[in-house]
Amino acid sequence: MRSPRLRYIIPSWKSTLLAVLSAVLLVLSFPDFEFWYLAWFALVPLMWAIERETVSTARPFILGWLFGTIFFFGTCWWLTFAPITYAGFPPLLAYFLLLCVTIVAGLFPAAFAAILAVLLRRFGSLAFLAAPFVWVATEFARYWITGNNWNAIGYSQALLSTYDSWLSLGTTAALGTARLGGVMMVGFVVLVSNSIIAAQITSGTRRTAVLSLGIVILFALQFGIFHSFNLPDSSPGFPVGQVIAIQPNVPMSGLDSYKWDQLRTRQIELAEAEAQKLATEPRPPTTVILPESPMNFMYNDDREFQQFIGDFARRNNVSVLFNSAEPDHSNGKYFNSAVLVGPDGKKAEQYDKIYLLPFGEAVPLPLQNIVPAFVGTFSYGSEYDLVQLSDAKAGIMICFESHFGELSREYVRNGADAIIEMTNDGYLGPTPVLRQHLANAVFRAVETNRPVLRVTNVGITSHIGRNGDICDSILHCGPKPYTEGTSVWGVARSDGSQTFYVKYGDWFAWLCALVTAALLSVALIKKREDIAEARTQ
Repeated sequence: MRSPRLRYIIPSWKSTLLAVLSAVLLVLSFPDFEFWYLAWFALVPLMWAIERETVSTARPFILGWLFGTIFFFGTCWWLTFAPITYAGFPPLLAYFLLLCVTIVAGLFPAAFAAILAVLLRRFGSLAFLAAPFVWVATEFARYWITGNNWNAIGYSQALLSTYDSWLSLGTTAALGTARLGGVMMVGFVVLVSNSIIAAQITSGTRRTAVLSLGIVILFALQFGIFHSFNLPDSSPGFPVGQVIAIQPNVPMSGLDSYKWDQLRTRQIELAEAEAQKLATEPRPPTTVILPESPMNFMYNDDREFQQFIGDFARRNNVSVLFNSAEPDHSNGKYFNSAVLVGPDGKKAEQYDKIYLLPFGEAVPLPLQNIVPAFVGTFSYGSEYDLVQLSDAKAGIMICFESHFGELSREYVRNGADAIIEMTNDGYLGPTPVLRQHLANAVFRAVETNRPVLRVTNVGITSHIGRNGDICDSILHCGPKPYTEGTSVWGVARSDGSQTFYVKYGDWFAWLCALVTAALLSVALIKKREDIAEARTQ
């Protein structure tokens, strides 16, 4: 038999199964499964399990921890691909290390479960009204503490435009709320649905009907605010420039100098063939974009490459934007940069990556002299530089930077008409990361009401419209993953309008954090008052 202390800590097997079911449902709502609608009720079993175990805070915490560990392991297993394939890690070791990481990430859903349990004990079923606020607060905490909010629940709703429109009308509206409060607000909407269902299941009283009505009103008010103050701007104007996006499919290993030269020439051949086709008719100024890839261009240090790319630009009267390691003269390191060479063959613009991949491109300060970076130790950029695409301006996100809404919103605040993403997911293989990373870019487009021009090494190269609509291999208007090809997109100037999210950033996430802190404080103060009152009797 379990000791009384263990019974106080360990949840029942039925509650445990509910938490596991919840994690599986949420995993299925994300790429590559993409049953996005499951997210709207995936957390119901977890909430039910929490409500069953409110006798202690430890039990719900364990349930949330288990749920989070399974969810993050099930959606991020692709992190093992690179160490197994390229570093020779034994699979068991790679998956064990991943498990350690997901156990840490699982602490944030565990915090959600523990807080919700405290509120349920204090406020009863009315606490389900607070569940969306608590969930957003704990996701936001994950972002601020770890610098990463990969697969926040709102991202499960990012790829709807590639499915049957009649099935996703309501969720498309939910996606649109990102213009008001970012991806966190979309997650809030999804949690509202889960809360309504959980309240109905856990209580059949009249109080539940009142609770559900309150949640529905809250849900309706949110959409009312969105439609009243956050309508999309007018359609973009006539294209003032165009982009030739190159997806070269450069392999991740086995590159010697001969193959490197062959692949470099092949990328230019693809671009030149497309430029010559466009030259048969009047065309606006054109920019060729090469993605981030294992081809480590070093424009400043490589005179031969300067001549090579300059000759191509002058010969075809195009600008060229490419990824390059550029020197940081202040410390002898290099920036992970995007360099624009103009039609005259000369360097015109440079952007230095601000958000470097932790442990990949830079090691956090306390560990810099202990842990090596897997790719290299780069300097952090600090300027939100825009590049000129004819008469339009664009901000640049390099790979992992598409994860940060504050970067794209800062670009738009500075006058960007479009966002360019240059990325290489090839090291992580033909895994769900391709579409999970795409989901980030979808939200950056919707949040800022600006198109995202996504140029990748192996896929998914795509034009993402201001409403999150995706033009990629699904719609047969771009190269499929792990193939080479080109895409041509027009670039128009925006009307300069800014969404509520662009103006005020993560205000909604901060609001949820404040509401959660206030409710938790009230619950804990009331508990102390009850204990003091009981002692006096």
